[in-house]
Amino acid sequence: MTDEKDYLRRLEELLSKNMQQINTKILVLSNKGGVGKSFVAVNIAVGLSKRKANVGLLDADLHGPSVAMMLGFEGKKLPQSQNGIAPYLVNSNLVAISMASFLDNPDAPIIWRGPLKTSVLRQLLAEVNWGKLDYLIIDSPPGTGDEPLSVCQLIQSLTGAIVVTTPQDISLLDVKKCINFLRHLSIPILGIVENMSGFTCPHCGKNIDIFKSGGGEKAAKELGVPFLGRIPFDPRIVEISDNSRAFVEVFPDTEPAKVIEEICSIIEQKVKKTK
Repeated sequence: MTDEKDYLRRLEELLSKNMQQINTKILVLSNKGGVGKSFVAVNIAVGLSKRKANVGLLDADLHGPSVAMMLGFEGKKLPQSQNGIAPYLVNSNLVAISMASFLDNPDAPIIWRGPLKTSVLRQLLAEVNWGKLDYLIIDSPPGTGDEPLSVCQLIQSLTGAIVVTTPQDISLLDVKKCINFLRHLSIPILGIVENMSGFTCPHCGKNIDIFKSGGGEKAAKELGVPFLGRIPFDPRIVEISDNSRAFVEVFPDTEPAKVIEEICSIIEQKVKKTK
């Protein structure tokens, strides 16, 4: 029991030391799956790294990790040293880590309950050698369960959260649950992102409302939180994600990429105001 207490104490010390070296910690979450939350988290992380910021990306979706596949390091083993586990170097300004890096079989299900998931997240925050970062972006699984709750409790200095939704009414109902979850935990809300807001025609470039649009902005006004932007759907998003590249990097001149870049600018401005 003494050894376990010593180990937990050491983890808490490492976690605190790691977080002190990271200026801004942002949780990206949604209460509903299928809204493109990981796409938003990955592309915000890459977008910030393009601005020469040092960025870390943590995939906190333990049961369905997708960041590794989206950025090309699924199944790649990460080296360990006296300074901890080295995260995957995506580019010169971006490092990332995912549970997918620790699985021998990517098809094997992870059958864990709450306490074990909290323990794993504590280890990823404490035992990974994140180094000095300007931003740590945390991609949370859908819902307000163990993983987002653990992140909010483990990172005492969480800068804020971004809530991702799609325009449908049923998704907007879930936004309210996310906002109430964050307010209950006193987590600052950086804003709402409306994803898949219309469809960008690859031939003419015009935007067509297939899921309708404006619902995210309406929800933001009703709930009294900032609205960060409306990202239209582009068919190339699916293709590029499956090929382990970030959309903002490959198609920087498209409307979705421009909106994400604008969201990155808003994040930078918000962070400057809090300093």
